[in-house]
Amino acid sequence: MSSVATTQIKLTPERSRPSLRARLQDALPKIVLAPSFAITIVFVYGFILWTVYLSFTNSKTFPSYVITGPRAYLRLWGWTFDSDPPSSWYTSIVNMGIFGFLYIAMCLALGLFLAILLDQKIRGEGVLRPIYLYPMALSFIVTGVAWKWFLDPGLGLEQTLHQWGWTSFHFDWIKNKDFVIYTVVIAGVWQASGFIMAMFLAGLRGIDGEIMKAAQIDGATTFQLYRRIVIPLLRPIFLSAFIVLAHLAIKSYDLVVALTSGGPGGSAWLPSNFMYEYTFKRNEMAVGSASAVIMLMTIVAIIVPYLYSELREKPQ
Repeated sequence: MSSVATTQIKLTPERSRPSLRARLQDALPKIVLAPSFAITIVFVYGFILWTVYLSFTNSKTFPSYVITGPRAYLRLWGWTFDSDPPSSWYTSIVNMGIFGFLYIAMCLALGLFLAILLDQKIRGEGVLRPIYLYPMALSFIVTGVAWKWFLDPGLGLEQTLHQWGWTSFHFDWIKNKDFVIYTVVIAGVWQASGFIMAMFLAGLRGIDGEIMKAAQIDGATTFQLYRRIVIPLLRPIFLSAFIVLAHLAIKSYDLVVALTSGGPGGSAWLPSNFMYEYTFKRNEMAVGSASAVIMLMTIVAIIVPYLYSELREKPQ
């Protein structure tokens, strides 16, 4: 009996342990990513939590760690409706609505239009695509400075047309507090529309050509083809482009500073400009932190539904 048991034990294969080299190969990606992961946790999410904490304190020039409740949020809430005379926060919110709506709508419309044109296999497409995409390679500072020179009545478009004899032409939006925010829209659309064009062009090139041919055989006009087939198929591209543009619009700061320096009397302020001004110049760190948290919550309110719709399991 003992010999049979011994034989059975010997016939049972032993589970081989992974070698040291194999374990190091498995751990190497984690080791390489660990420092950047730790830095992200500390310097991104850690400082987000710290900003949220400061928004509930009475921090002024320097941080204060004594919690005083939502006083900063209540001040912002009061300033939201303080429109006579308008508070700087009220101006920032109104400008954000104007800039965000026009910026997103015009970038989507212009990007789709350019993508449809390039999708016609026109001659010189390889040259036109880099030209349209080039503005996105520039920083917002460079874009703002370039458009500031172009729109300045003393040395830009207006001055050039006056030298050509069109002395009745006037375009002083950049110095007009009621129109300065629209110059920010112009510069922003010029920079981002090429990137949106590239997104739509990739989507158009991914549409099955057989669907298009079948619709044309059925007698669909070009307008009906795009309205009923192409544009509905581009819905995921529209959603992704909207998320990107909304994120860029909410956090826009350097474009406003470089282009208008805040505008006459802060008339071109966005919430990001308000946050910087109150945190670092007016010594109201708690108010600045509260405005930063509100900006973060706005971005979260846009991105979370998108992520939910993308990541949820589709019903079988």
